[in-house]
Amino acid sequence: MAINGIQFQKGMSLAQFMKEYGTEEQCEAALVKARWRDGFECPRCAHRLAYEFKRGATRYWQCKACRYQTSLRAGTVMEHGHLPLTTWFLAIYLMTQSKTNIAALALMRHLGVSWKAAWLLKHKLMEVMVQREAGQPLQGEVRADDAYLGGERTGSGPGRGSSNKMAFVAAVELREGRPQRVRFDPVDGFSFAALTPWAKCAIAPGSCVVTDGLLGFEVLERLGYTHKVVLAPRGKAGTEIEPFKWLNVVLGNLKTALSGTHHAFKFAKYARRYLAEVQYRFNRRFDMAAMLPRMAVAVTHTRPCPRRKLLGKSEAKT
Repeated sequence: MAINGIQFQKGMSLAQFMKEYGTEEQCEAALVKARWRDGFECPRCAHRLAYEFKRGATRYWQCKACRYQTSLRAGTVMEHGHLPLTTWFLAIYLMTQSKTNIAALALMRHLGVSWKAAWLLKHKLMEVMVQREAGQPLQGEVRADDAYLGGERTGSGPGRGSSNKMAFVAAVELREGRPQRVRFDPVDGFSFAALTPWAKCAIAPGSCVVTDGLLGFEVLERLGYTHKVVLAPRGKAGTEIEPFKWLNVVLGNLKTALSGTHHAFKFAKYARRYLAEVQYRFNRRFDMAAMLPRMAVAVTHTRPCPRRKLLGKSEAKT
């Protein structure tokens, strides 16, 4: 059997990571390059020249034109955080180089921080992944299907009616019969009204989308997409027919990644981020070593995401 080149790629070893990002100075230099690839640019007036100075341990840039002062973390998802940059980079490394998700409890032990700090850091990085993936619609030949996260809970409805289930659309973009990119998008249901915003966001114009006989997907035709319906047989045979083979493979890997890592989480509240974590890694799996520097760029271009926004109205329980 031939070796899968993607699956067996070297990625970035821990030794290589420590060599390139093992000190605070190395991480700061990498983050400066990620934020200002062509040199400093004032976030207020876009001027290119600045004075540099330090206040305590923090490095600042003061624009020579408008005199606006900024730091490396200001205006990014790292703003107001106190964790060392080495901790941020190690968390990024652990979340991008693993095939499956990593729990906040495992991050806590690897990073040497409290569970609350690990949970917050993980969710900030997952929010970066959510925002990075949001503007990347699938195009060309696409397969889509309805799916659910979660199981039945005592006292709730059975099957798909369970209050512990979260509906989402799983879609895969194929090229020459092989999966290229995926999207896992939570939806309020599978009615025309619920699937219309999903289609506009997740599928590029001109794409050809193949689905099963679910009525809600007929909205694709109304929106101008080429839509083909393939009625799959019931049971295991339906997962193995050619139109939906790869879609079911990525769905199986997704659910294995989640169930093998997390005992439980609030599906309705946090599913978007956990799904985005798997989606982000899958869509960049062709070059695992490049995922860390690419994620560093994404971190510097994601707006601040404070704890109250991540938690919402209630405390996190995962």
